[in-house]
Parts: sequence; C-alpha cells; structure tokens
Amino acid sequence: EDSSFFTKVDVPDHAHYVVALFVLVIGTLGITGNALVMFAIYSNKKLRNLPNYFILNLAVSDFLMAFTQSPIFFINCLYKEWVFGEMGCKVYAFCGALFGITSMINLLAISIDRYLVITKPLQTIHWSSKRKTTLAILVVWLYSFAWSLAPLIGWSSYIPEGLMTSCTWDYVTYTAANRSYTMMLCCFVFFIPLGIIFYCYLRMFLSIRKTGREVERLGTQVRKSTLIQQKSIRSEWKLAKIAFVVIVVYVLSWSPYACVTLISWAGHANILSPYSKAVPAIIAKASAIYNPIIYAIIHNKYRMTLAEKVPCLRFLSPTPRKDCISSSISESSFRDSVISRQSTVSRNHCITASSQSSDMVSIHKYLPLDSATKSTVYRQCVDIIIYFKSRQNNVILRRHKPWKKNILF
Repeated sequence: EDSSFFTKVDVPDHAHYVVALFVLVIGTLGITGNALVMFAIYSNKKLRNLPNYFILNLAVSDFLMAFTQSPIFFINCLYKEWVFGEMGCKVYAFCGALFGITSMINLLAISIDRYLVITKPLQTIHWSSKRKTTLAILVVWLYSFAWSLAPLIGWSSYIPEGLMTSCTWDYVTYTAANRSYTMMLCCFVFFIPLGIIFYCYLRMFLSIRKTGREVERLGTQVRKSTLIQQKSIRSEWKLAKIAFVVIVVYVLSWSPYACVTLISWAGHANILSPYSKAVPAIIAKASAIYNPIIYAIIHNKYRMTLAEKVPCLRFLSPTPRKDCISSSISESSFRDSVISRQSTVSRNHCITASSQSSDMVSIHKYLPLDSATKSTVYRQCVDIIIYFKSRQNNVILRRHKPWKKNILF
C-alpha cells in the first residue's frame, strides 16, 4: 500500500487528543440528536406526513455522516495517524462526501418546497404527492452520489488531510483534474445552491411581510379577529427567522472548509498548515449536530413527542401557554401557517367563513361585492379549506375541472 497513507505530521501528541475529544463530542451529539429526530417522526403519526419526509431525510443523512465519520476519525486521532489503509481512506472520504453533499442539497430541496408553499400555496395542490416527494428525495441522493463517486473513477482522488487522521478529496495537489473538480464542486454543491436558498427565503420574507400589510389594510375596512391575525403573522415571521438561522449556521459550518479548498485551488496550498486544514474539516463535520437542534429539538411538536416517548427527556415538554399559537419549523406547520394566513384574510372578505365549507353559505350576505367577485372569493375560500384538510390527511384532492387561481387577496 502507498506509504503516504501512513505518514505522520509533526505536531504535539496533545493536539491529536484535543481533536479526538471534539470528534467524540460531535459524533455523540450527531448520532444521538439525529436518532431522536428519526424516532420522534417514526413514533408520532402526526409527524409522518409529506412535508416531514425532507426533515427525516436530513436527519438520516446527518446521522450517517456522524456514524461513519466520527468513530474512524476518533480512532485515528488516538493512533495519531491514518490506520485503515488506502481503501479505508477512500470509503471514509466517499461516505463523508455523500452524506455532506446530501445534507446541503436536501436543505436546497426544503427551501424550494417551502418557497412554493408560502408564495404559491394553492398551486402546490396540483403537484404535491407522496410519489413526487419521494422522487425529489431520490434525486437529492443521486445528485450527491454522482459528485461523491467522481474521485473514485479518476476525477480527483481521495487522500488523507489535515493531521493525517481524516480523508477527503485531493484539493491540495495542483493538477488540472483536482482544480477542476474542486471548482465545480464548490460551485454546484455550495455556492449555487446557497444562492438559490437565499433567494427562496428572501421571497418568503417579502411574501409574509406583504401579507401582513394586506391583513392590516383589510382589517380597517371590515370586521376581523385581531388576535388570530396578529399571532398568525408573528408565527410566520418566527418560522422564517428560525429557518434562516438553519441556513446561516450551515454556511458558517462549511465556509472555512470552502475557503481552505479555494486557497489550495488558487495554488497557495503551501501556506496552509496541518492545523489550518484539520480545524475547518472538524467544523464542517459538526454541521451534523446543528440541524436536529434547530429543526426538531427546540420545536414544540418534536419536544412533546420526545418527552412522551423517552422518560429521561421529559424536561423537554414545553410549558403550555394561554393564547399561544404553536409555531413549527417542520414543513407541515409551514403549510398550516400559510393556510391560517390565507384563511384569515379570507375571513376578512367572508366574515362568517370557518373551517367547515357549509359555513360558506353566508358569504353573499356580507360581501359588498358584485356576484361574479363573490363567486370567485367563495371558490377560493373552499379551495383553501380543501387544501388544508387534504394536507392534514396526506391526501391531495384533485378536481375534474380545476377552478381559476387568480388570487384576490
């Protein structure tokens, strides 16, 4: 076997042990946290819905990232060198690339899905289904698999990095293959997805702000439920901000690693010390522990499930608050929140409209509109009710002749 895989770096022994400690903590939290997310979704039927498929997929990829990387990394740190040979290095690096890329592209899929739900809620009725959601997840894995496989078939290669206790693709050697792979990987797995994610969240922020202003404007003209309207808007802003934090944390985790690879790509790998290559790699691997905390553990539905199912986690049970509308970072609650927003505005037009379509008969009595407009608003209110109920039951109801989608509110 190539002796380079057994090369040691000239650093104090305690440096390896400090890294081992961090890797142990990251691995323990990553495996435990993501396992709890998967357990919560599996044990609670209300969480096993289409939107949470993406959250579950994210938990799976992060769990596998921690499970395949941390134990091997930890053992190598104790030995102060790579001890699993060339094939072990390739398998280790392939798994790290596969699960890391999957997490990033999965965040992209979540962002696009939520963008469509918040900005175009009624249009999602016609394409959202279990089959299409599963297909989207499959595309995420295939896309990640293709990029991870490339170094195994000759486009770059997998080698030890940093303190020679971990492996990744060869971004250090200044060759055409390595430089092209590094640049393409950074663009199509990091920068471009990141740009799309920020665009999606920007549009969501603008949509929520616009809806809030419309609610306030309509509220001065007709009767309304002020408490529900205000809390609905506040809830959506909170959801958007928490989702934004997820992206920021992920970017902060991977940005140092991206900077190191780009420095090497530019031909300045000689200025990078073993520490400057090892620390960013550890920070990047730590991204597996953040998503369970942000997406799941701090959210009431997940916390309540874990508190009920796991006795030692009963302290996670949220304290009930009066007049509090529960917010959810899961996609299910994003959709519920959107429907709440839309139906709230609808009630400003319909006044007596409720979650039961039979109550819609009173619409003509209160609307100061012409008959054609009344009919359109009525159909939109029913559209929202059908969409809301179908999402609760994981069923997408399709009409033989879809109604018009021109939104009046």
